[in-house]
Amino acid sequence: MTEEFFVQGNEACAKGALAAGCRFFAGYPITPSTEIAETLSRELPKVGGSFVQMEDEIASAGAIIGASWGGAKSMTATSGPGISLMQENIGYAFMTETPIVLINVQRGSPSTAQPTMAAQADMMQARWGSHGDYEPIALSPSSVQEFFDFTIKAFNLAEEYRVPVFVMADEVIGHMREKITVPDNIEIVPRKRPEKTDDYLPFENVENGTTSMPAFGDGFNVHVTGLTHDERGYPDTNTPETHENLVKRICNKILMNRDKICSVRSENCDDADIVIVSYGAPVRSVVEAVNKTDKKVGYIKIDTPWPFPDEQIKELTKNASDVLVVEMNLGQMYYEVDRVVKDKNVHLFGKIGGVLPTPDEILDEINKIGGN
Repeated sequence: MTEEFFVQGNEACAKGALAAGCRFFAGYPITPSTEIAETLSRELPKVGGSFVQMEDEIASAGAIIGASWGGAKSMTATSGPGISLMQENIGYAFMTETPIVLINVQRGSPSTAQPTMAAQADMMQARWGSHGDYEPIALSPSSVQEFFDFTIKAFNLAEEYRVPVFVMADEVIGHMREKITVPDNIEIVPRKRPEKTDDYLPFENVENGTTSMPAFGDGFNVHVTGLTHDERGYPDTNTPETHENLVKRICNKILMNRDKICSVRSENCDDADIVIVSYGAPVRSVVEAVNKTDKKVGYIKIDTPWPFPDEQIKELTKNASDVLVVEMNLGQMYYEVDRVVKDKNVHLFGKIGGVLPTPDEILDEINKIGGN
């Protein structure tokens, strides 16, 4: 039976996690994400799950990795400073192909900066925060409903590709309240568990790049290490071919499925002189500004900042002369758009300080650019 709730964004995220089958949460309280932990601390025990408040974010990331290898769908929630602390363990999760979900409710930065104010400060942290070559998946909700939906999608993607998945929300979405609809037929991707055979390889170089994953205790005796490892999981750090095959497979299982993973939404781009690109909470102001202007302006809403939707952005901006990127930082995704749309004039309206760009401010930027 479909249900409706009037809830805060962070509470919607927690509801989405429970609906997706999350049964383990480890985290450390940090504004503006704490309500996710508070909600799950109450609700997880009711469904047979476990909640642990850890001593810090480093331990939180380690705990959810361990829980995932124990067979549980697991997640944490934090903000920019916490994500910074988690980065080594996040890299370990990529190297060991561990499905986990990391919720980042972004706030003003650098450092501890503005704990109660909004920003989109960590977009490049999600992409490049840990060391080495890997390809993350990140989702960016623009409403409370999407925070619910995208949390479920994050768990599904984590299981489908055996990879950490980020949900890059922001303080506005985390703390605003809206009505959400919870359908009774939510699609859930279960973990693909292997059959117990003598020739099972937990890190096999299979065609689609994603091998089935056992749980500790299933009797597979899997060796899990952040060192370069062979298909059995055993360290092999001195063979260039082993390292190349492993890391390229980890990257390619995302890159070769970009068309399935990448998601954008757009309006009025076919004959637009100006196309606005945004993601997260600023999309709300962009839509209102586009509806107010009498110029030929369309917009693109990026749902999946990573992997970056190169082809979709190219296609949707091909008839425009100017592209305006609106975000709550001084230009992070702007450089990705500029990289992709080389034959256009790419402009940035990057607002920091903790509050959303307003529709009138975006209209001013449209008028500065010109167009018909």
